[in-house]
Amino acid sequence: MKKLFSTYKSVVVFLLLFLGSYVLLSLLYGFYLELSKNGRYAPDFITNLVAKQSTAVIEGFGYFAQVIPHPTQPSMKLFVEGRFLARIVEGCNALSIIILFVSFIIAFAQRWKKTVLYIFSGVLLIYAVNILRIAMLAMALYKYPEHQHTLHSVVFPGIIYGMVFLLWLVWVRMLTPKSPPE
Repeated sequence: MKKLFSTYKSVVVFLLLFLGSYVLLSLLYGFYLELSKNGRYAPDFITNLVAKQSTAVIEGFGYFAQVIPHPTQPSMKLFVEGRFLARIVEGCNALSIIILFVSFIIAFAQRWKKTVLYIFSGVLLIYAVNILRIAMLAMALYKYPEHQHTLHSVVFPGIIYGMVFLLWLVWVRMLTPKSPPE
């Protein structure tokens, strides 16, 4: 058993760091969501902020956009040019994806300064791209409502998950020692 552990020590450490940080961050996020219930913002502060920032981006592209709290559900109703297009729910704020990203980076952490800077940069990039993604999805739904399922379920999740995957690849590449030229 000792030999097996020493052979796969790096894999075990990666899994423990990844799962440990993922569980801890997910519990903290769950606690945040629980505290947000019946609060000042619907559904929670970050989702509310993402909805308003996405609306500002839509308006930057020349459309009239508006978000209002849903009267009976924990979401924000998004309107473009007066037409109701979508509900922005807690899952749209990208925090779950950010938790996944951060957990992976922590599991591959080496030098803390470099790791913290990469996490900070990656979180900002994911957050910003998510706002652009919501705005682009809203505009696409406005122009092409018949493609709602494909846009919402395939194209736009692919953008955010694809970007996180690329950020992971860049991180692993940054940690891989460069071989000297031959």
